[in-house]
Amino acid sequence: MQPNNGELKPLDHWIRVCKEHAFDLQFTRARKWKEEHADGVVVGYMPVYFPREVIHAAGGLPVGIFGGGDRKQIIKGDAYYQSYICHIPRSIIDLVLDNHTDHFDGYIFPSICDVLRNLSGIFKLNKLGKFVKYMDFPQNFLPEVGGVFYQQEMQHVMHYIKELNGKEVTPEALNRSIALYNTNRRLIARIYDIRQDHPWRLTLEELYYVVRAGTVMPVEEHNAILEQVCDHLERGTGKAQDKIKVVLSGAFCEQPAVGLIRAIEEAGCYVVDDDLMLGSRMILGDIDATTAEPLKAIAHAYIHQSQLSSSIYDVDNPKENRLAKIVKDRGADGVIFASASFCDPSLLDAPIFQKAFDRMGIRYIAFQFSENINQFKVIKEQVGAFSDSIKLWEDEPAGAALTN
Repeated sequence: MQPNNGELKPLDHWIRVCKEHAFDLQFTRARKWKEEHADGVVVGYMPVYFPREVIHAAGGLPVGIFGGGDRKQIIKGDAYYQSYICHIPRSIIDLVLDNHTDHFDGYIFPSICDVLRNLSGIFKLNKLGKFVKYMDFPQNFLPEVGGVFYQQEMQHVMHYIKELNGKEVTPEALNRSIALYNTNRRLIARIYDIRQDHPWRLTLEELYYVVRAGTVMPVEEHNAILEQVCDHLERGTGKAQDKIKVVLSGAFCEQPAVGLIRAIEEAGCYVVDDDLMLGSRMILGDIDATTAEPLKAIAHAYIHQSQLSSSIYDVDNPKENRLAKIVKDRGADGVIFASASFCDPSLLDAPIFQKAFDRMGIRYIAFQFSENINQFKVIKEQVGAFSDSIKLWEDEPAGAALTN
């Protein structure tokens, strides 16, 4: 359901709508969109980030695929990956082989880790989709090197889509798409800024529904919903509770079960920043939507305006300092490191963060999860103890709480 004629509907209405879209494993909204567009091309992209503007400008609908979570049992995926591999690739295989995405035309696999690289190969071997693209992102952040390479990667994607619908992407079309996604990122940032001071107005669970829904519907529709959500939050709802403020880090790819997200806040925490659905917030600020070289503008934004992520290697901009700045800017009392089991990028970063935070005096707790976990009692107790320790000894030197 879309916003209609500017009518302001209740906030809980839009939360329900977003929740329905966010966890629709049949991707019904994408199917309907394709039925409405004769030359429409639906392209699924995997976590973490992909410049959706490129697909939108080419007459396509970009749709995020984040696995089945705790809503779909992994059966077929276990035949493709070992047990010591994270859950999300196996979950995605089950979704696709069970025809949840039979209306998708192509798939894009942004470079995150070797697991996702291998998943793209599995898709090719099984001839899933009309095209499969493993998209490398620049590790060299010099514009004349990594920037040019990134533009070439985006051109490959546009070429694949053109082969399907014959549409030539013009600078004007790409600039229009950039402007739409600028609005999308701006509205999401606005919600986060409101929650920084008033996190009780929208729970983390509700925020998650709102942001995740935007990965499976047209950006125009999502922008209209975000406008209404912002309107409600600025009017002020809810009542503050005695909770600490934390930053949640480490869940940028495989998504935790909603029950885990809920448990963190129920344990006495307001999550004022996070890396859930990071791709929707990867670019900080606007991308230039007025240039004659829009691909160059997108590449420039990735190199100079990209968000903190374990999937991005930027040796000149240490990620521990970037995360510490988020903690400071959000006025957070500590950090919760929640890493997916067997997630190499997140688990390899954890010691770097924790060593730096010990030195900086930033409190933290760490644990691991998997997308299909449904037992949260132990984690809730750990987070609750972390919250209580900060409330009781907030004037004492910061300590670290580490668990597996």
